[in-house]
Amino acid sequence: MAESKYVTLGEMAEMIRQGHDVEVIDAKTKTDVTAFILTQILLEQAKHKNTLLPVPLLHMIIRFGDNVLVDFFESHLQQVIGNYLEYKKAMDTQFRNWLDMGKNLGETARQGMQAINPFQAYFDGSREGRPSEDDEDS
Repeated sequence: MAESKYVTLGEMAEMIRQGHDVEVIDAKTKTDVTAFILTQILLEQAKHKNTLLPVPLLHMIIRFGDNVLVDFFESHLQQVIGNYLEYKKAMDTQFRNWLDMGKNLGETARQGMQAINPFQAYFDGSREGRPSEDDEDS
């Protein structure tokens, strides 16, 4: 059985952000009020940003009733958000790979240029390949 305790909305939001699924049962009626509480968390967060959904969408939801909203959420929204998150993760990974490849490419190019640079001996401080001072005097 899962852990049962009283928590604030903020604590519950933080648990969800950490990847936990929550279930909220009303202490008096023993009914599942999870959806209501999660909606309340969203509304509290939206209050700070002064928006949750665009006003025209809210009008449409009210105009056409709960059924439209429930059908849409159950059929499409969860899948769309899931696909977006997978795509975002794949793009983040690809971008990191490009950055790593660029770092590696820069190092490879530097090493390649050192190998073909005929004047490298003058730049790296070694005496190899430099004419000797005696050769310069003659």
